[in-house]
Amino acid sequence: MSREQLIRSLIAEVRASQVATDALDQAVADRFGLNRTDARALDVLDQHVGAITAGELAQRMHLTTGAVTSVLDRLERAGWAKRVRDPDDRRRVLVQATPKVKRMGNSIYGADEDVLATFPDYTVEQLELLLDFTRRGRAWTESLIAKMHAQTPNRRGVKQLRGRGRA
Repeated sequence: MSREQLIRSLIAEVRASQVATDALDQAVADRFGLNRTDARALDVLDQHVGAITAGELAQRMHLTTGAVTSVLDRLERAGWAKRVRDPDDRRRVLVQATPKVKRMGNSIYGADEDVLATFPDYTVEQLELLLDFTRRGRAWTESLIAKMHAQTPNRRGVKQLRGRGRA
């Protein structure tokens, strides 16, 4: 296969993987009675070590802080997340996933050992290459998100009409 064909095949496989990930995300949300936005918030919280501010969560999810407030209200009522006072600044409120989220993740994806056992044949150098590829792909995707947001007229109004009651 030529270099160009390999690149095209790789991109096609990444896109197919994104479709599969999207379907898995929906299945997880359905299984645990969550909407997709709430499930995505839990994923972001679970990936972060410790607590973050609602503003940081909004930024990572590409949502408004108002939308994230609604998400957090639902997640807190259901026992998935909790708000805690920042020990360094009592005026700030931080958000963190509850242990229930880790248990959910383990029930879906297995323990860390299961994940590690999935890729036994890769060398450290190959894993570093894959990590670099993934990071570059995410950076490219985030640049496209910023570009789309900049090109969307009255983005806030559009989002409100499309997502009314779903944030």
